[in-house]
Amino acid sequence: MKKIILFLIVIFSLFSCSKGGSSSSSNDKTIKVWHIQSLEVQAEAKERSAERFEAENPGYNVEMTPMKNDAYKTQIQIALGANNPPDIFFTWSGGTMIDYIKAGKIIDITPYIAKYDLSNKLIPASLSQASYEGKIYALPVESSIIAMVFYNKDLFAKNGWTVPTTLTEFEALCDKMLAKGIKPFALANKTKWTASMYYMSLVQRLGGIKVFFDAANRVNGGSFENPVFIEAGKKLVEWVDKGYFNDGFNGLDDDSGQARALLYTEKAAMSVAGSFFITSISGENPDFMNKLDAFLFPLVEGGKGDPKELVGTIGDNFYCISSTSKYPEESFKLLMKFIDDEAVKEALDMGKLPPIQGVKAQDPISEKIVTAINEAPDVQLWYDQYLSPELAEVHKDTLQAMMGKAITPEEACKQLEAKAVELLGPSSK
Repeated sequence: MKKIILFLIVIFSLFSCSKGGSSSSSNDKTIKVWHIQSLEVQAEAKERSAERFEAENPGYNVEMTPMKNDAYKTQIQIALGANNPPDIFFTWSGGTMIDYIKAGKIIDITPYIAKYDLSNKLIPASLSQASYEGKIYALPVESSIIAMVFYNKDLFAKNGWTVPTTLTEFEALCDKMLAKGIKPFALANKTKWTASMYYMSLVQRLGGIKVFFDAANRVNGGSFENPVFIEAGKKLVEWVDKGYFNDGFNGLDDDSGQARALLYTEKAAMSVAGSFFITSISGENPDFMNKLDAFLFPLVEGGKGDPKELVGTIGDNFYCISSTSKYPEESFKLLMKFIDDEAVKEALDMGKLPPIQGVKAQDPISEKIVTAINEAPDVQLWYDQYLSPELAEVHKDTLQAMMGKAITPEEACKQLEAKAVELLGPSSK
């Protein structure tokens, strides 16, 4: 297997980079793959999947290119714009994937899913998030991630605090934490999407998934000025006013671990985040893993949301096959190596939960995640992924401004609805 490409972040590298040290025949058919599993252990696992494919498919060579998250977002757009994308690349599903579908950039893989009987292997919710208008356009591969409330269980035990099941109990617990001089929530919201975890959870518990679906899809009179969105915003502002969040949260960077550091030092007790939080902490502060636990966001008394509904993504990342690929079926066979038994075992060892039916959790928190997913009637994809990139940016901007007290919840919802009407038109009745 050839070595991993060191991808240079310049436009010309898209067309000039090639793997070195190759022993492959010049007659080999090359399948190019771009992904963001850029940590060494992750990238090596992808290489091993490619090696298994190559061993079973003589005459094919896999060229694997790992990239950093933000760099990938730029480079894939450049490649697609130049009509020169790799054979396989990934998307976050939702609005971005739908844009690719409408532009004819990726192929319908429904026939391959049926031919190789993968619907009996993958969690149904994962295929649902990879679908559009009844067809499947991407293969869910990496992990199942849901929003949860992560907390320091040692700090809870020391203070006699118990896990809340309702919003009233949740807020009462937060007040007890403040009385002890501990911030209830650790948040770093410079990148804006992190606060959305809190907002989405409140919206779902208050009004259910349908409220967002109707507004985002402009159906059933749906609107981002629905009282549920405004009420969720008011609750977040109330929490800001009460001091539930650490000071300066809108200026802190999540990638550098500034919020998680507050948990490690017991300056904060909880954080609402996606379950990728586990991987971040295990790599950053493995000793803290013994103190980490999680629970689902509490139900809201009188709320219309099903307490078993989740916010998250089942299968992230989702891998697509480019419509320009000369080898679509062989590319799909390669993708299957990303979720074969060996790949699943490696993923579990890395703390991931691949979207495979019957997968066994490796730790107590992951066991909670698996149980929640298995019991969930529906899973709401993250707003910033479900919405088109332009509309998602307005969602994040207005949410950050609202929590910074620059605009009111009503103004934030009005701006988002106005952009939705501009981009998608008015909602049908």
